[in-house]
Amino acid sequence: MVSSPFDYYAVPASMTDARRYGAMFAELPDGVGALAGLVQGLLLHEHWAQAYGVSLSPERRKQSQIRSTERMLECLLTGDAGPLRQARPLERRLVCVCRQFAVLMAAMLRAKGVPARARCGFAAYFKAGCFEDHWVCEYWGAPEGRWILVDAQVDDVQSRKVKPDFDLLDVPRDRFVIAGEAWTSCRAGSADPSRFGLTPINEHGFWFIAQNLLRDFAALNNMEMLPWDVWGAMPRPSDRFPDDRAALFDRLAALTREPDISFAELRALYEADERLRVPATVFNAALNRTEAL
Repeated sequence: MVSSPFDYYAVPASMTDARRYGAMFAELPDGVGALAGLVQGLLLHEHWAQAYGVSLSPERRKQSQIRSTERMLECLLTGDAGPLRQARPLERRLVCVCRQFAVLMAAMLRAKGVPARARCGFAAYFKAGCFEDHWVCEYWGAPEGRWILVDAQVDDVQSRKVKPDFDLLDVPRDRFVIAGEAWTSCRAGSADPSRFGLTPINEHGFWFIAQNLLRDFAALNNMEMLPWDVWGAMPRPSDRFPDDRAALFDRLAALTREPDISFAELRALYEADERLRVPATVFNAALNRTEAL
């Protein structure tokens, strides 16, 4: 039994364990900024590819469906067996979405013994007035004595478009809003749920926030799922909120907003409630099919 969240998030788990490639992590630098730069040199965001002048084949796009760090590394190294500290040419980078940037960053930090976890929520810096579906990495900054959000996805190319007015290695909590904070603010009427979602496909609202809330809850229990994985209590677009499930999501929001304080309850609830626990088979909404994990 892990005694504290710092112990729990400092070791590799199901999605963050490099397994047979673990020795390659030992060769990486220790600095958070250096690791973020390495992640950027290994991955290519599927929906930003055009900004880099890259046209993706249907086969390469399939890489964004990879869940585990081990499989990410396997796919990456199949195309280029060089050391991970060596940036790949664009045509040999692993195609992914924001979730893989966060998970790989967390995996590298955990391999160094640094407590780290992927967080699911909404970013306020991609489109003015909108909180876009996004994932970042959260790590324990020992000198600062606090958890720090780092966006390992936004490199120089994306920064020229996004123009962030903050340090991407220390993202302010009002610029990346964890799903539990978004849920609580919208339930209180201090935020508009229609501003939280995914602008390119016009999906937003309470159901979207609730989905991300359950994904964030699962990630805090070391099951960092794909942004389109659906299971259990997760609502569908046709569902309306608040409803009889609202109290359950209120509880999840409270736990995920203060995961260290609520760590024992967070872990116990995940293990006890099959509506929340990631099952052996989930529905991949992007591919419209069930998949075994």
